[in-house]
Amino acid sequence: MEILDKFISQASGFVWGIPMLVLLVGTGLFLTIRLKGMQFWALGHAIKLIFHKEKSAKGDISHFQALMTALAATVGIGNIVGVATAITFGGPGAVFWMWITGLVGMATKYSEAILAVKYRQKGKNGYKGGPMYYLAEGLKMPKLAFAFALFTVVASFGIGNMTQSNAVANAMSSQFNTPTWVTGIILLTITSFVIIGGIKSIGKTTSFLIPFMIIAYVLTSLIIIITNYDKVGDAFYLIFYHAFNPIAAGGGFAGAAVAAAIRYGIARGVFSNESGLGSAPIAAAAAKTNDPVKQALVSMTQTFIDTLVVCTMTAVIILMAPVWTTGGSAGELTLKSFQFFLGDFGSIIIVIATILFGYSTILGWSYYGERAFEYIFGDKSIKVYRIVFVSFIVVGAMTELKLVWNFSDLANGLMAIPNLIALLLLSKVVSEETNRYFKN
Repeated sequence: MEILDKFISQASGFVWGIPMLVLLVGTGLFLTIRLKGMQFWALGHAIKLIFHKEKSAKGDISHFQALMTALAATVGIGNIVGVATAITFGGPGAVFWMWITGLVGMATKYSEAILAVKYRQKGKNGYKGGPMYYLAEGLKMPKLAFAFALFTVVASFGIGNMTQSNAVANAMSSQFNTPTWVTGIILLTITSFVIIGGIKSIGKTTSFLIPFMIIAYVLTSLIIIITNYDKVGDAFYLIFYHAFNPIAAGGGFAGAAVAAAIRYGIARGVFSNESGLGSAPIAAAAAKTNDPVKQALVSMTQTFIDTLVVCTMTAVIILMAPVWTTGGSAGELTLKSFQFFLGDFGSIIIVIATILFGYSTILGWSYYGERAFEYIFGDKSIKVYRIVFVSFIVVGAMTELKLVWNFSDLANGLMAIPNLIALLLLSKVVSEETNRYFKN
């Protein structure tokens, strides 16, 4: 087992190496240029479309529900632990590079969603789409489509299931002394009730849960920021200065070079918003719309909310508190920073956020995995997938997951490769659809 863990860890490190990070950001930058920076000048219009309902539109869920389902999968542990990890290993400057991944990632997310809706299909279980369909139909590359679907299924059990249930179980155990197996059973039960109804049930649940948890988290963060406004300027100074200048070791902090800030900022940013991985367009394909650009614009706001709003709140609070300089664990950094300002209430907020973020990620990824599993094995396989998926929730809650984390990272990275190939080769289609929409 140790040899397998080492091999998977090395493979994951290779896949998520500098070439992959350059490819992810480079694709986003290429699409940004090709689309003339539309994520900047069209953002206001995109936000208005979130609540827009199209009459007689084809699809299963509204624009808002599709966005909330995608946000459910991305606003998760990465927004709490991922930001802390970036700062711990890359210094404050890593946050700047997270922002860069978010800004160019908006163009990537937009392009994914356009292709997902354009090449989606009407199936027995509703509308289905995503990279496997635009790889197979748009590029006529069925082998790459199959590879993407396979990696998505694997990732759904890892990063979308067991790692999340494990984080929730640990939070419940540390804060409320709840046995991990009890948490696992509870998660299995409430997840089963939601996913049995398919995307419509998931969409209704996430459209209630996600706004509540994001607003609660952001409001709590704003209270800390406003009541400690004198520290905000210093936090932003650290971010911008150390994005281009190394930070020396001090206190318990090990120091970080600019290269580390770039590497960890980009890696954690991508991990948080999933732009380029190809997961979110699976939800976008189910949206009720007669124009792929409309849902693409809505999908684009997902990256903005996740990285430029939620992650920024976490980062600023961490840098306002002195805890990050003491060299503590990245896993506890966000909790201790909130605790520094709010006492025990702060730690309770982070524990509750971990529970809600983890659970919502399970819901979002259950749909991604289900659609990928259906693509490989057909319509009748969905019930089998759902039974196996919820069973693994309990396994994750009760198991040490170092191997699962590494395997999940590897599967996520492998998902990105065929998806990025499709985005680059189909960028002309994205550009043509965009020009058509805005000319009209």
